Amino acid sequence: MRIVRELFGLKPEGVESGGDTIRRIADELDRLEPDRAKYLASFAFILSRVANADHEVSPEEVATMETLVVEKGGVSGDQAVLVVQMARTQQKLFGATDDFLVTRELSRVASYEQKLALIDCLYAVAAADERIFMAEADEISRIGKELKVDRGDLSRLRSQYREFLEARKGLSSGS
Repeated sequence: MRIVRELFGLKPEGVESGGDTIRRIADELDRLEPDRAKYLASFAFILSRVANADHEVSPEEVATMETLVVEKGGVSGDQAVLVVQMARTQQKLFGATDDFLVTRELSRVASYEQKLALIDCLYAVAAADERIFMAEADEISRIGKELKVDRGDLSRLRSQYREFLEARKGLSSGS
């Protein structure tokens, strides 16, 4: 438990801190239906996968992930902050081994429409800082393939974020 507390920057047990707040939020998340909680955790983990693709997660990307977790997950803002932080930590620690496994599990339970919505969310996270780096776009493409999303649908979603891809390449929208 001490290691987990240190990872989240919490004070040692027995010391007054925001730990009660985190414990309360975690208890609220525990009350979610298990399949919904699992889906939400997978969703946030995959968002973190894209945010971390360029090895730097911007504050704008974190804020976008939190907003998406609130909107798509139907949880409170405080819960979303905790879910995103936990997902970011897990992705950073275990991403190399868990990226494919988490995405495969989500692919197994998600409808095709949910998969398309997730890809759109991934582009929104990548574009949150007004540029989509090649590493982020490549990671989204990999995730799309792992989710078995049709190539045409991937291209259509990508084209909606073209201005951010072009900004990275230094092209103007008229080029």
